[in-house]
Amino acid sequence: MDIPHHPKKGEYGYDSWLNGDADEAGNGGVWAEMSADEELGLVYVPVELPTGDEMGMFRRGNALFGESLVALDLETGVRRWHYQLVHHGLWDRDIPCAPILCDIPVNGRTVKALAQPTKQCFLYVLDRTNGQPIWPIVERPVEAGDVPGEWYAKTQPFPTKPPAYDVQGVGIDDLIDFTPELRAQAVELVKQYKIGPLYTPPVVSKPGRWGTISAPGIQGGTNWPGGCYDPESHTVFVYSKTQPSVIGIIPNEDPSVSEFPHVHGIAGSEVRPQVAMGAAAPTPFMRPPAAKPGSGPPPGFLTVQGLPLLKPPYGRITAIDLGKGDLKWQVAHGETPDNVRNHPALKGLKIPRTGRAGNLGPLCTKSLVICGEAGFYTNEYGIRGAMLRAYDKARARRRARSTCPRRRADRP
Repeated sequence: MDIPHHPKKGEYGYDSWLNGDADEAGNGGVWAEMSADEELGLVYVPVELPTGDEMGMFRRGNALFGESLVALDLETGVRRWHYQLVHHGLWDRDIPCAPILCDIPVNGRTVKALAQPTKQCFLYVLDRTNGQPIWPIVERPVEAGDVPGEWYAKTQPFPTKPPAYDVQGVGIDDLIDFTPELRAQAVELVKQYKIGPLYTPPVVSKPGRWGTISAPGIQGGTNWPGGCYDPESHTVFVYSKTQPSVIGIIPNEDPSVSEFPHVHGIAGSEVRPQVAMGAAAPTPFMRPPAAKPGSGPPPGFLTVQGLPLLKPPYGRITAIDLGKGDLKWQVAHGETPDNVRNHPALKGLKIPRTGRAGNLGPLCTKSLVICGEAGFYTNEYGIRGAMLRAYDKARARRRARSTCPRRRADRP
């Protein structure tokens, strides 16, 4: 089978790699679920990055088929079409979940479509017969970084519809604003980092500029669980989290850590090998050093007095209308965490439900959207538990169902 790792010399896409890098780079894996259309005879394969999630000096060029959706013939394995969602990715935006196959109305006709939730919180909607966008996806200029030996794509593809369904990039308006004091501290904190819009590049980490704050973070946005689809209303429902990451790049002179001359890290920290997902760590987890009073969190930790740097919602469910390419509704998903609800800096304030970050997947029924919560909170009876929440799929009206037990005396 013509598995889309990266092309060999003479194959389609080889010219998207520069300096012969395709001959040396490692393969790009497929770690998300695949989807298939038996009638069309196609399987839709979400491909991740080859050779370096945050560094691409060994895969210069746009480098197909990294971070691409690839349609393969079910019988022969031959590539029928592809669409690259990110050119020469440096943000670990591997396609995290199965494409949603759906038949949607477009200009008075029914189109066999594919809707792909992503870590970057764009829903890419393509014609699944040929890979053409349902709504225009435009190439926009993006900034280059300063990592020695790195190659930077000059543009990235931006869907014009549907709109992004969560925070993308970091600006001052995105910072915590429960109180003026917390906002002021957040503004001071981000002065120690590079911030900017989606696809702001990773930078060399150094004191005073520890790295780039990337939002959504390395885990997304949306991750493995993906989204669900309601064929009656042509609506995709997807969970996402607002949780940034720091991407800093530091020099590496230890070949036992990596062959890369630069690796992901924070200046002044020990250069350590990355561990494969699910593998046991070679050394015990090391907690960050305690911050000196008044000095703020240590480099790489994005909190303000222990509260998340970005304002809530920290988790949300969005309904996306594929008949129009619009967002229908959005709701904060998840109860406010105890450490936020009970924080002394917020005493006396009425904090709306913040939602909470996790890796969650909604389920759509005839009338409801159902999704569990990530983590526990203390309910009104003083008991820790979690919620299974159900929403009216048409209007996002909550019909919450608690899995937190009530006190025995309060039970009917």
